[in-house]
Amino acid sequence: MSVGVLLKTPNFLGLLTANTILAAAFPIQLILGGLVGLMLAPSPGLATLPASVQTLAALLVAAPVSLLMGRFGRRMGFALGGVLTTLGALAATQAVFAQSFALLCAAHFLMGAGWSAFQYFRFAAGEVAPPGWRPVAISLMLTSGLVAAIVGPQLFIATKDALLPIPFAGAYLVIATIGLVGLAPLAIVRLTRPAPAQPSAATPPKGRLAALSALRRRPIRRAIAIAATAQGIMAFLMIPTPIAMIECGFNDTTASDVIRWHIVAMFAPSFVTGFLIKRFGVERIATIGLLTILAAAGSASLGITAAHFYGALIVLGVGWNFAFIGATTMLDAAVSEDEKSAIQGLNDTVIALVSTICAFAAGAVVTLLGWSVLTLVSAGVIVAILAFLMLDRPALTGSRA
Repeated sequence: MSVGVLLKTPNFLGLLTANTILAAAFPIQLILGGLVGLMLAPSPGLATLPASVQTLAALLVAAPVSLLMGRFGRRMGFALGGVLTTLGALAATQAVFAQSFALLCAAHFLMGAGWSAFQYFRFAAGEVAPPGWRPVAISLMLTSGLVAAIVGPQLFIATKDALLPIPFAGAYLVIATIGLVGLAPLAIVRLTRPAPAQPSAATPPKGRLAALSALRRRPIRRAIAIAATAQGIMAFLMIPTPIAMIECGFNDTTASDVIRWHIVAMFAPSFVTGFLIKRFGVERIATIGLLTILAAAGSASLGITAAHFYGALIVLGVGWNFAFIGATTMLDAAVSEDEKSAIQGLNDTVIALVSTICAFAAGAVVTLLGWSVLTLVSAGVIVAILAFLMLDRPALTGSRA
C-alpha cells in the first residue's frame, strides 16, 4: 500500500478533509482567548482564564466523548463537536457585544468541549489504515493542522475588525461557520459501528476495567506520560505568549503571526514523522520530541526579542509533533479493540488534566513572575519527565511501532 492509495481511500479522505476544515478554528481560538480575555478580564491575572476554561472543558468531556464514540460511532462524536464549537462561537460573539467576561468563559468552555471531540480524528485515522501504516495515517491526519496554521490566523486578521466598533466579534463568527462546514465531508465516511459488548459472567468486560488498570501497564503509562507532558508544556508556553508579547511592546498582529508559525511547526513535520517512526522506532522519536521541547524552553529564556519568540515557539512546535505523534502511536499499538473507548478516553482525560493545570498556572506565572521564570519552569518539568522515563525503561521491549 502507498500513501497515494491511503489518501484516495474515501474514509481516510473524508476524515482528513473534515479535520482540516475544523482544525482551522484552533489557532483563531488560541489568539482570541488571550486577546479578548485581556480586553474583558477584570484584572490582567485573569486574562488567560478563557483559554484555561477551554482546556478544562477538554478535561471534563474527553472521556464521555470517547465512550459516546465507542457506543454510537466516531461520526456521532465529531458531529457533536462541530455543534458545540458553533454554539460556543456564537456565545462568544454575544459576549464581546455585551462585554461579558463570564459569558466569554462559558463560550470558550463550549468550544473546548467541541475541540475535545476533534482530538479523536487521530485515532480514527489509525482505525481506517492497515496496521503497518497506522503511524503514517496518524501522522498524516495531523497535517491538517498545517493548513489551519496558515488559514486560521489569516481569517483572524481578515475578520477581527469586520464588525467594528466591536473588535474581534467577526472572528468568532468565522469559528461558528467553520464548526458547521467542517461536518460536511463526514458524509462520505463509512466507519464500522462498534459492536455491542457481550460480557460473560466469568469474564468481566475489558472495556469497563481497562481504564482502571491501564496505568499498571508500562507501554500505556509511558505513552500517556509523554503525550500529557508534550501537550501540557506546549500549552504552558503557548497560551501566555500573545500576552507576554504585548507586554513587551509587540502588537496583536505580530503575536498572531508567532502563533501561526508555532502551529505550522506543530503540524508541518507530520508529513515525515510517521515515516521516521517506521524507520527509527516510536520510543526514539518520542524522546527526541521531549528533548526538542526542552531546547525550546531553554531558548525562550534567553531573551524577549521577536527572534526569541519566533524561534522558541517554532522549536516548541516541532518537539510537540514528534512527542505527541509518537505517544499516540505507542498507545494505538498497546490497546486492543475492546479497550479503545475506555483507554483512549483515559489518555485524553489525563492530557486535558495536565493541560488545564498548565493553562491556569501559565497566566499566574507570567503575570506574577514573568516570562523568563515560566520558561525555566517548563524546562524543569521536561527534565523531571525524562528522568522518570529513564527509570521506567528497564522492562521496555524495544519494539518499534
